[in-house]
Parts: sequence; structure tokens; C-alpha cells
Amino acid sequence: MDLKLILEAILFSAQKPMSLKELRDVFAAAPEHAEGDETVRGLRKVKEEDLEAALTQLAQDHEQAARSYRLVCVAGAWQFVTQPEYSPWLKALVGHKARPPRLSQPGLETLAIIAYRQPLTRAEIEQVRGVAVDGVMQTLLERGLVEQLGRAEVIGRPMTYGTTPVFLEYFGLRSLEDLPAADELRRIVAKKPETLATADAGLATPPPEQLTLIGGDLQPTPVAAAPAAPAEPAPAPPPENEGSAP
Repeated sequence: MDLKLILEAILFSAQKPMSLKELRDVFAAAPEHAEGDETVRGLRKVKEEDLEAALTQLAQDHEQAARSYRLVCVAGAWQFVTQPEYSPWLKALVGHKARPPRLSQPGLETLAIIAYRQPLTRAEIEQVRGVAVDGVMQTLLERGLVEQLGRAEVIGRPMTYGTTPVFLEYFGLRSLEDLPAADELRRIVAKKPETLATADAGLATPPPEQLTLIGGDLQPTPVAAAPAAPAEPAPAPPPENEGSAP
């Protein structure tokens, strides 16, 4: 029996998105139809990479068939979803669940910084944005898009933050690896604080310098070296004595 068809039957009947681990659990718990059912027995220890390969191929099959629904992976879980153009009739059938209001521009900017640079502290977020983010962070936490991950190993041990599976679902991403290239973030130039963040030289913020976000990391912006001060001319040697005075 084709593994793709078994997965299709499972996901079609599932009431929720299913991760690879949950699908493996289904295969492990499947009862045999008859004594010596080799198909069920042989798939009880199916590997996750085999499941993912079959699911990817199944998603391609449905995309090529151009049906009214498709198979997608969002936040690491697989599910069938209908194509967006059929939403008016589905809303009439099942009703319309109002989504939370859209994020503000400051909220999107803060969320982008966290997504590309997590884990990071609130002070680091404010350092990149250049403004306080207390209200924005509260909104992101309340909506479940951001969560506390732990504490940074620096003086004061401030809390670090990162994105959640809800963030992936909100933007329809399979994983953080599917984030688009941060071209816009690379153009953001941030300055470090004018004073050191701590009194400990090993943990202190380096002296102020312009930073550019490159490849998800803040790196010093190349700055042309200041012209060296012209060397002072050496004093002229005293005139030589060409002879004694008369």
C-alpha cells in the first residue's frame, strides 16, 4: 500500500494539524487487519524522513491536480487547507471567525527583530529599534506571538525573548528557516549606546560605532579611516662652520 495514500487518509480524517511525531505514533499504534499483515507491521517503525518525503510528494501531487484544497505544513504540522478563493462560500457554511487586529508598524518591526535575532533581551531590541518597546512587547506577549525563553548570562540576567508556534501559524510559515531574506533589516543602521552597559569590562557594550544588520547579525559598518595628521617637518640642521672668524 502506498505510504502517500495512507498519510492522505490520516490527514483527511484528522481534526487538527499533525506533526511528524504524531503521525509516527499513529503508525506505531495501528492494529493489524489480519494475522501477518506485513504492511501495518512494516510501517510501525517508519522514519520521520520517510514520512516527510512522502508528505512533500503528496503536497506536490495535490498542487499539480489543481484541486480546491491543498496540503501544507505550518509550524511543523501538516494539514489540508482550502484554496483562498473559495473563502466566501466556506464563511457562509461555517461562519467567520474574526482575526485579531493587524499588528501596527512598530509591532511588525519589533517582531521582525526578534524573529531574525532570537534569543535576545528587551534592551537589545531597543538598541536596534532606537526606541522603547515596553508597550509593543506587552502586545506581542498577550497575542502569543512572542514568549520568554530564559535569562541572558550577563549582569542582571535579563529575560530573553523569541517567537512561538503561533508566530509561524500567523504568517503561514513551516519553520523559522522559511523566513524571507532580511533585505529590509540589512538596511537598518543602529548605533550602540553612548555609555557602557555594565561596569564589567568583559560584559560591557563596546564603544559606540555604527552597526549594520548583515545575515541576521549586527556587524560593524566599514568606515573610511580618518586621514593621518601630516608629520611635522624635521628642524633644519644648524649651518656647518666653514671656517673660523677672522
